[in-house]
Amino acid sequence: MINRFKALALCLILLTLALTGCSSNKEKFDKSSEQLLFEAAERNIRLQYWSTAIEALELLEENFPFGTFAEQAQLELIYVYFRAEEYEAVTAAADRFIRLHPQHRNVDYAYYMRGIAAFHNDSSFFAIMTADTTRRDVGTSRESFDYFAQLLQRYPDSQYGLDAQKRMIYLRNLMARYEIHVANYYFERRAFLAAANRGRFVVENFQRSPAVPDGLAVMIQAYHLLGMDDLSEQAVKVLAANFPEHPALKNGKFNYQFGRDKKTSWVTYLTLGLFKKQPTVNFDSRELYDPFYNEDLDPVPPN
Repeated sequence: MINRFKALALCLILLTLALTGCSSNKEKFDKSSEQLLFEAAERNIRLQYWSTAIEALELLEENFPFGTFAEQAQLELIYVYFRAEEYEAVTAAADRFIRLHPQHRNVDYAYYMRGIAAFHNDSSFFAIMTADTTRRDVGTSRESFDYFAQLLQRYPDSQYGLDAQKRMIYLRNLMARYEIHVANYYFERRAFLAAANRGRFVVENFQRSPAVPDGLAVMIQAYHLLGMDDLSEQAVKVLAANFPEHPALKNGKFNYQFGRDKKTSWVTYLTLGLFKKQPTVNFDSRELYDPFYNEDLDPVPPN
């Protein structure tokens, strides 16, 4: 009984310390001084107290919209919104900065952060449940790609250009990989023609992306299952000539059983084959061909 009491007391102490720690970064800001508000914001940014930094910056923008630190505060607010994972607020703040300061020397940063926010602003259930971003709906990826393209078109010499180009390659690869995931799903549904079309789409529209080898493999397998052996063999020749190390190839020959589950499930046994599980096909050679596989890309902070 005593041990339980001690454990409860310890939990209460730890909870009190945690609450104290959470509230320790709260400040009462002096709204009458632009200088003090800006210094408070900078201090909380250094401490990574994002919500408190946002409060200070928003107060500064509200009370001193034409002050000395107004433009810098608006820029930093874009970045702090991102760190607080308020992605819609990032886009809104970036759009507002572009509208108010189209000739600002750092307006390229606002264009850059729109692209960053668009990629991260994916609240779909599937995206939350999986760490594999290539399985997300690609709508936000296309939007992000377009934002980065706008940045490079308007400001080709921007200091954020190299990072934007890297992200565009990453996004392009992501969109191509998404098509492969869909093709693998179509194999499960025995929609072989749909799978073949997805593979061909990758090969034709995402040339030089790491998904092309799997796009060819999808075509080979799908055409084989459709009985279109001529088309399948043509794709085998292309895959063997350009990607001889693809795991589905062995001595230049395509393994049509690659990635297929050969085990018989217990459901098949119990139902005497009535509900036989369809062989699954999963082409995924990212570790071999994708240099950005498992790479975490962090945004560049503002100057």
